[in-house]
Amino acid sequence: MAKNTAEILRVNHLKKYFSVPAGMLHAVDDISFTIDNGKTLGVVGESGCGKSTMGRAILRLHEPTSGEVYFQGKDVLSLEKQGMKQLRRDMQIIFQDPYASLNPRMTVSEAIAAPLLVQKIYSRKDKAQIEKRVREIMNLVGLANRLINTYPHELDGGRRQRIGIARALALNPKFIVCDEPVSALDVSIQAQILNLMADLQDELGLTYLFITHDLSVVKYVSDDILVMYLGQMVEKAPSEKLFKKPMHPYTQALLSAIPIPDPDLPMNRITMKGELTSPVNPGIGCRFAKRCPFAKDECSQQEMVLTEEEPGHFVTCLRVQRGEI
Repeated sequence: MAKNTAEILRVNHLKKYFSVPAGMLHAVDDISFTIDNGKTLGVVGESGCGKSTMGRAILRLHEPTSGEVYFQGKDVLSLEKQGMKQLRRDMQIIFQDPYASLNPRMTVSEAIAAPLLVQKIYSRKDKAQIEKRVREIMNLVGLANRLINTYPHELDGGRRQRIGIARALALNPKFIVCDEPVSALDVSIQAQILNLMADLQDELGLTYLFITHDLSVVKYVSDDILVMYLGQMVEKAPSEKLFKKPMHPYTQALLSAIPIPDPDLPMNRITMKGELTSPVNPGIGCRFAKRCPFAKDECSQQEMVLTEEEPGHFVTCLRVQRGEI
């Protein structure tokens, strides 16, 4: 595969299906995108649309059903166990719930040091080097050194999430999947963590896949935004362009739900009516058709194709592609 020097991650036709009693649940269905080095791709959509599953499939925490994932030109899905272990140093994840993702029996120091031991950067005998590295990372994420021997239950949510970030940074990764890293935090703490992550990205040259359902957050952190609906990608565009000119009816409805701080301005809320398409054996057609005010019969009768309607602006909507809406 030819390598684009600016491109760090390429995902082609990624699919992840789960077997359930009624058939196959299409959690992630034919997702394709690229992320350039040092950039942030935000991923938004309703709960259950497959955002987190996609992020984990990219890292092979879930083995994909099919598709391709290239990281710095390496075929991630073809790597054997040892090759994937080596690549894990460059590809990390920050989980949504900082408390659930931390071992309650590990101190702050032990949690941050765990990746260094698993990857055999150090052995347990290298106590001085491990402590030095742990303190460096703690300073990097704004954790006071006095907390080095505390346990997760003794800390608030913001500090626990800083531990999660520190643990992800321990191996000097280049790419991090941020799986709703601030959704479990108070609003004031969210701002602190988002600012920290932006500073770390600038300082360390990190690339983020930022998964969230908070539209105000994704606008703040993302260079590009990918919108998902029931496992499929419906729109992708630069952040500013998506908020100024959303094309897909689902994206328009999603953005209309953002609260307006001025009570004198009308909301112009788009209400989505109709039943949800089942993600189990969904068949062909647009999965949003049953809730879409613009849908025609043909929208449910043929596969949707991702097309570039404007430079960098991709949409999977038959009627948008025909210029009818």
